[in-house]
Amino acid sequence: MSNVQNFYDENVQNEWDRLGIRHRTELAVTLRALKEFLPPAPARVVDIGGGPGRYTFALTESGYRVSLVDLSPGNLAFAREKAIELNLHPEQILQANALDLSIFPAQSFDAALLMGPLYHLWAYEERLQALRETWRLLKPGGTVFATFISRFAAFRDGASKGFAWVLEEPDTNEKLLTTGVNVGDEDGFTDAYFAHPDEVIPLGEAAGFKTIYRMGCQGVAAGHETYINSLEGKDFETWADLNYRISKDPAAIGASDHILYIGRKQE
Repeated sequence: MSNVQNFYDENVQNEWDRLGIRHRTELAVTLRALKEFLPPAPARVVDIGGGPGRYTFALTESGYRVSLVDLSPGNLAFAREKAIELNLHPEQILQANALDLSIFPAQSFDAALLMGPLYHLWAYEERLQALRETWRLLKPGGTVFATFISRFAAFRDGASKGFAWVLEEPDTNEKLLTTGVNVGDEDGFTDAYFAHPDEVIPLGEAAGFKTIYRMGCQGVAAGHETYINSLEGKDFETWADLNYRISKDPAAIGASDHILYIGRKQE
């Protein structure tokens, strides 16, 4: 996991800007899902792998009691400074690994966000463990929001940006398509796992959750966000509402770079 930790320590501002500038649709669609499926504030929420805290601060501002957990000390330091700047104060900002959340007792939270760790766990057993740790933290009936990077996201990115590896490295293409495993390099993304849409629901249910929804976080905007990102106010909100509606259509999930799984801990 050191490669992943180092990557995020070195790219803190980039991670903050990713949702606030370059991928506003992902943030807007996900916040709409949280608004629809979270219990009312002031419910307790744990944001596991929440990075610099985009969702933590949005939920804190809405009255939720949020604990932010991340692997990266750089992200956590940024989040502590941002809390002061925004005058928003999560309940806790702590370092921990999503595979071991023993810093919290069982059934401590009403809801959990797992929006990041599953991107970087190559082994099925580790992805299942992260979800089971999340399950342990939830009260009966608690809700999980877990995100995955789509198996097709790297190719969509390559198509829009003209990445040379797609043409020059057939072995890389084959590995990504058949295993989802990406070995990080200095010039690109870190170690990652790209999930096939069909594996998302079985994984969530293997961890003990009852599936509520599987949706695409960008609707149909993934790779086509330049125009939408130029909009403000009602125009942007109209596009965000449209993409949220499309995001729930199973036929559109493959068009999204990120997939959101929403599940409920069985009573």
